[in-house]
Amino acid sequence: MKSIRLMMPVVLGVMVSVAGCSSNEDTQERVALANMGAQQMYDSAKRNMQNGNFGSASTMLSELDSRYPFGPLSNQVQLDLIYSYYKSGRIDETLATIDRFVRLNPNHSDVDYAFYMRGLTNMEADSNMFQEIMQIDRSDRDPSKSREAFEDFRRLIQQFPDSKYAADAKKRMLFIKNRLAKYEIAIARFYMRREAYVAAANRGRYVLEHFPDSEHVQEALEIMVSSYEQLGLTDLKNNAMKTLQLNFPESDFLS
Repeated sequence: MKSIRLMMPVVLGVMVSVAGCSSNEDTQERVALANMGAQQMYDSAKRNMQNGNFGSASTMLSELDSRYPFGPLSNQVQLDLIYSYYKSGRIDETLATIDRFVRLNPNHSDVDYAFYMRGLTNMEADSNMFQEIMQIDRSDRDPSKSREAFEDFRRLIQQFPDSKYAADAKKRMLFIKNRLAKYEIAIARFYMRREAYVAAANRGRYVLEHFPDSEHVQEALEIMVSSYEQLGLTDLKNNAMKTLQLNFPESDFLS
């Protein structure tokens, strides 16, 4: 115990020293920013972006945006700030900056980029890197952000069909469809375990109606067949079985 007590002042001293260094660095950075002109701040922010230092870049761009909101660089500053916030993982700030840019510049030549970045940001908000690394399946988590991303990409394609971002947006929409369909399947299986067969069948039918080009149509049909069988709805079961046989003849439900 005595040795631990002796160590405490040393540890506290190191912590105070580190905090002091951090505070000094922040002060120095604020002083440096205060002495910079608009172009100098922007050039410094761009260098940080090129070096992958998006945290410092976003700090400079945010300061520049606040100090010169209507300057000649303002639109480009906001666009770079969107990207820097996104790369820094600052979801809320990214979305707020995008919405402000679109509201203030509805006819800007880069509005399609703003919509595209909004879709990417909402997709990022829906993902969970830790779960992906650990291979944890959480397809039943709330898909509201994926739905927002889908709407962002849909609006981009609808308003700017010739945008250079349109092709990638279409691919991402298909990915999101699979994500949303998988969510419906997860909920349907939950209902199956609870013997709520009407609800399970309805979820399966929802997948067929809204995500017919997703990867989960076979599962949806199988859930419908099983649910209708449990409910004694022979005609509905047979119709689902015929559709399953026509499109997925390898299904185990047919053997």
